[in-house]
Amino acid sequence: MNILFIGDVVGSLGREMVSEYLPKLKAKYRPSVTIVNGENAAGGRGITEKIYKRFLNDGANIITMGNHTWDNKEIFDFIDNTKLMVRPANFPKGTPGTGLAFININGFETAVINLQGRTFMPPLDCPFEAAEELVSQAKERTPFVFVDFHAEATSEKQAMGWFLDGKVSAVVGTHTHIQTADNRVLPNGTAFIADVGMTGPYDEILGMNKESVITKFRTSLPVRFEVPSQGRKVLSGVIIDINEKTGMAKSISRILINDDHPFISE
Repeated sequence: MNILFIGDVVGSLGREMVSEYLPKLKAKYRPSVTIVNGENAAGGRGITEKIYKRFLNDGANIITMGNHTWDNKEIFDFIDNTKLMVRPANFPKGTPGTGLAFININGFETAVINLQGRTFMPPLDCPFEAAEELVSQAKERTPFVFVDFHAEATSEKQAMGWFLDGKVSAVVGTHTHIQTADNRVLPNGTAFIADVGMTGPYDEILGMNKESVITKFRTSLPVRFEVPSQGRKVLSGVIIDINEKTGMAKSISRILINDDHPFISE
């Protein structure tokens, strides 16, 4: 079985790339499960119910989130009414939503877990303890377990990969918006990449207007970052091949597409 994952969708340009390319990618790879990280989908800040439904209509089966989960207040109106969205599981107890969801497609039940790191990030409960608890729950039902670890530090993401090696099908990193070239299957069968990358404005800085970001670095003054609605676009993702008997990964390949040169890098 294959799992297709699309990295952090940023703004309207990112949504356009999902609408254009996700059906093509699904036709090419025929994934059993398609997952999209949507925490930046609404202008770079959170997600709306309309955008959530658009992703599902475009072919996503489940949406993962991250530290911008609550930026768009509309999420409080629908997050508890959907079984197809997960937010970081190590948010405090009582937080709306869930960090673990199951989806069954064509006889393959897959558990999807969302976690958030703590290094250079807001303080949360321990993601490693949350992972241990949720993976144990998930494995009672299925050998196919996918983890989106939304974290800043590469070292923390690597630590989670090694911590869960042999226990889950894949640990993929999100949040930093730059696709890393360290995709590999760890020794005990867990697919890993430190960051899948983002889907959105290509000629900007992490999806935000580059002039504003440069001004911030040069002056240290408060600057509001905006997501451009025009310009070249990029889609970043991974395709993971999973052994149907063991739930362990056989391969993980990077996907990187832009307007001028669509291509897939292994």
